[in-house]
Amino acid sequence: MATQEVKVPDIGGGDAVDVIEICVAPGDDVAAEDTLIILESDKATIEVPAPFSGKIEKLLVAVGQSVKEGDGIAMVASAGGENVPVKKVETPPSEKVAAQPLATAPTQSVSTPAPVANQASAIKTICVPDIGGSEAIEVIEVNVTEGDKLAAESTMIVLESDKATMEVPCPEAGMVRNVLVKVGDKVSEGSPVIDLEVAAAATPQVSTASDVSSDGAVESTPQSGVSNPAAPSANTAVAASRAVSSTPSAKVHAGPAVRRLAHELGVNLAEVKATGPRSRILKEDVHGYVQQRLTGKGEKVAGGSGLPELPEIDFSKFGEIEEQALSKINKVSASNLHRAWVHIPHVTQFDEADITELESFRKSEGAALKDEGVRLTLLAFMIKACVKALKAFPKFNASLSKDGTNLILKKYYHIGIAVDTPNGLIVPVVKNADTKTVRDIALELQSISAKARDKKLSPGDMQGGCLSISSLGGIGGTAFTPIVNWPEVAILGVSRSEIKPKFINGEFKPRLMLPLSLSYDHRVIDGADAARFTTYLSQQLEDVRRLLL
Repeated sequence: MATQEVKVPDIGGGDAVDVIEICVAPGDDVAAEDTLIILESDKATIEVPAPFSGKIEKLLVAVGQSVKEGDGIAMVASAGGENVPVKKVETPPSEKVAAQPLATAPTQSVSTPAPVANQASAIKTICVPDIGGSEAIEVIEVNVTEGDKLAAESTMIVLESDKATMEVPCPEAGMVRNVLVKVGDKVSEGSPVIDLEVAAAATPQVSTASDVSSDGAVESTPQSGVSNPAAPSANTAVAASRAVSSTPSAKVHAGPAVRRLAHELGVNLAEVKATGPRSRILKEDVHGYVQQRLTGKGEKVAGGSGLPELPEIDFSKFGEIEEQALSKINKVSASNLHRAWVHIPHVTQFDEADITELESFRKSEGAALKDEGVRLTLLAFMIKACVKALKAFPKFNASLSKDGTNLILKKYYHIGIAVDTPNGLIVPVVKNADTKTVRDIALELQSISAKARDKKLSPGDMQGGCLSISSLGGIGGTAFTPIVNWPEVAILGVSRSEIKPKFINGEFKPRLMLPLSLSYDHRVIDGADAARFTTYLSQQLEDVRRLLL
């Protein structure tokens, strides 16, 4: 029996990487390909296998130590005594994708030169662009195949987040050489989409983003667990456990082999309790989690309200039925609205605003602006009036802290507009409405509507709202009780205006009255404050000159 030093093999670069886990101890017997240590770079987690069978005599590394190619790992006594060549450790492509950005930490750009295919062309990797900071967005449609010739701005893939569907265009023309994603994959900014053959003259270095948290852990969300989509589980118990999971986001420390196992079993690693070094998830943890689910000993996840589940009803026994699947936006909206209704004590304040003079002004000015391509709607004036009301009543421009002990007052004024689309309800946001004129806001509303119809809204277009407006005036109705769009604390409902007789200066006069319905979080806002808010808002709308002050 001869003792040999096992060294770090070629790991695809000269930079030092950290040892995050040692999988063996002195005296352990190892077989060829058993994992000795696990390394973690800024792009991937890498398992280093034993190149031959033998017994560990001495370890030459420690957790936290930085190593590079050629550094010693362990002294191993081999049975054969011959020198065994050390194989290069390749990071599987699927694991490289798994290490793509899922963290909330700032991104780091890593430039990699595109390999040149020949003198006239080069291969360039096209990645997911900035999509508003959202993570792990699902690919619902792949619009290209290998060999396709694409023009600049041609759609490559279609993504669907919790709030919107968006098309991802190709930034330049070329031929598709390889498609790197498929329907069901989860991608983030910087995730590779296709390999594109482009003209060599137009081949700059490809910048790909890689997001990691400060300690190198990949961020995981309950919807995805890993950046690649989890395969449907063969075991219904595991699949059911994932379907009802409400585990919050967690940092997941796990090697590629563990991630591959979780992928095959359909296990969300964010739900698995880690027992390994540095809170690392081991294969035994995954197997234990599955066993718990199979035996029914896992933690039961209560519904949003903790109430008993509604019984399932077979409606077909009463007559003919048709089952229609909800879109992802419908399902997520339902979940968010249910959560808001359960957690927020809602109260609705009703009022009316006399918009007779405002409507007259809108029509006269709207005719002139129409020639400039501007459609001046009542909603543009509503947004401007709401900004003034938020400034007058700062408590409405706030959010309640998670523990309910602090009020977070906002110094910006972003107004969300609820939009009804064929795919479901979405709420794009008009940012910094306090700095824009009514004309500017009207133009932005036109742009928002067009993007919503064409599925061009990004997650960033629907984030950061301070107050939402839900307008049903174009449809009808006299009043309704909108549900607060958490984490906001109030939402304004607007119904159809109506001519009503009002007693003014001793006589009845016909006035155009606009119904207002203000729902609010009673933990933050008192009824008296709500009444003052709607009264102030009505005053702003009654005389358009007040909006200029």
